[in-house]
Amino acid sequence: MRYYFHVRTHGKLARDPEGAEFETLEAACDEAFHAAREILAERLAQGEVIDGEIFEITTENGDIVGTVPFRTAVRMG
Repeated sequence: MRYYFHVRTHGKLARDPEGAEFETLEAACDEAFHAAREILAERLAQGEVIDGEIFEITTENGDIVGTVPFRTAVRMG
C-alpha cells in the first residue's frame, strides 16, 4: 500500500506528493520514525530550532492512519 508522510508544524501542513510503498502500516511508521531522526540530526547540527513537528501518515485516499511526533525520535536518558 502507498503511504504519504505529510509534515504538520504548528497547524501548517507540508504535503508529501509522492508517498512510498510499504507492506504494512507498522513498516511505514518505522520508516517515519527513522526519517524523523535523520531530519532532527540535520537540524540540530545546523543549530535550528526543533519544535512540534509531526508526521501524519495517510493512505492514498487521505485518511490519517498514524502519526509520528518528531520528538519520539529523540532518545532520552
